[in-house]
Amino acid sequence: MSKSTVTWDDCAMTVEYMGPAEIAAFVSREFGVRIAASTIRNYASDGRLPAPDVRIGPNGGWSEESIREWWKSRPGRGARTDLQR
Repeated sequence: MSKSTVTWDDCAMTVEYMGPAEIAAFVSREFGVRIAASTIRNYASDGRLPAPDVRIGPNGGWSEESIREWWKSRPGRGARTDLQR
């Protein structure tokens, strides 16, 4: 068995981010709620989705953790989010 020293310069880390279709599948898998990718796109365009973790051109990407936190903090179905508290 040979030994080798690895420095940080030799390492690469792949981080995956989700677009609307992947977010819809993730929400379905994690929370058991079906939501359309078009709904996710609408949420992103009108500010109901958190800011993307990364932007590649005009496209945003979100991490699983960001979507998990967002989903858990969403108001329930039928909540009047248009009213001030």
